[in-house]
Amino acid sequence: MIDTHAHLDELDDAAGAVARAHAAGVDRIIAIGSGLASTRATLAIAERAEGVSVAAGVHPHQAADGESVDELAALIDGRTLAVGEIGLDFYRDYAPRDDQRRLFVEQLRLAQNLRKPVIVHTRAAEEETAAILERFDGTVVMHCFSSPGLLPVVLEREYYVSFAGNVTYPKAAELRDAAAKVPANRILVETDCPYLAPQPVRGKTNEPAYVVHTVAALAQTRGEEPDELAQRIDANASAAFGLS
Repeated sequence: MIDTHAHLDELDDAAGAVARAHAAGVDRIIAIGSGLASTRATLAIAERAEGVSVAAGVHPHQAADGESVDELAALIDGRTLAVGEIGLDFYRDYAPRDDQRRLFVEQLRLAQNLRKPVIVHTRAAEEETAAILERFDGTVVMHCFSSPGLLPVVLEREYYVSFAGNVTYPKAAELRDAAAKVPANRILVETDCPYLAPQPVRGKTNEPAYVVHTVAALAQTRGEEPDELAQRIDANASAAFGLS
């Protein structure tokens, strides 16, 4: 089983979390570097931990922090599977929107040049995110999918759609309806830890081991067996990120 999106550098004990994940049957983790310092820390974790790969990007919240895309590019090597998470967040508006747009476009260009997939964060900016992505010719993973209104565009463009623990919440019926419509070869799963712990462990600090709960909820929603869905998600992740 795989957790396609984990912020291991934000956990108090990343090594312990990885060990607990392996014990739970989660043998692969894609750890996200969010900004330059986070990417360096995440690469260091991946060097020490079995089954951990890396994605690196500058989050839209950091768009006004002076993070250099050139410096980010210098950190990306063969261990780095994707550029992300990147995108637009007009809900929190922690950074000016023009800065977010500029950074998003620059990082899409970087991914294009490196022939890497992108992991996209979008919140309250769905139409603009879709418009900018229209110019990107590469693999797109919609991280922590929470925008059911964007689903028709996502499916038409054959993006990968990744669901996190919030799909398990009692009030998330719309998200579960969206999850039921995603083709079998395009669905992914993640924790987005330490955030969004799934319902059975809600209130705890999220970690990769808990992705099993989200897989179980998605399987129930889609009328599938959890083990079969987990295998399909593993295959999808391997295709999306070029994992062996």
